[in-house]
Amino acid sequence: MAMTRSENMRRIRSKNTSPEMVVRRLLHRLGYRYRLHRKDVPGKPDIVFLARRKAIFIHGCFWHQHSACREGRPPKSNGEYWQPKLARNQERDRRNQEALATLGWTVMVVWECEVNSEPSLAERLVHFLGPAAFSEH
Repeated sequence: MAMTRSENMRRIRSKNTSPEMVVRRLLHRLGYRYRLHRKDVPGKPDIVFLARRKAIFIHGCFWHQHSACREGRPPKSNGEYWQPKLARNQERDRRNQEALATLGWTVMVVWECEVNSEPSLAERLVHFLGPAAFSEH
């Protein structure tokens, strides 16, 4: 069992996840150009708009504990393992967003469950980013 769980955990990616790819394709269709996983930006956001000083994090509902989502519930078993692990993720998210805000950046979080509704996600993205004609370099 431990080998199976270990193997499952190893397969979970932090970059280029399915929800991230949905958001990236949508942004591109909407005419936005962006940078990915910039190490020189606090928290290494999934999507970065340098000239606009805007960053987007795409969070998995379970891993980042989305309180408004069924998937964001902590597991019922092995709570002594999961609770601290998931709490550390939330604390890191908070620190990263605060660091970006301190530097004058605006942050948007897109939850995994939100990528299922592209029309409303597109509306949120356009509202957050403004006109797409702004060139990113």
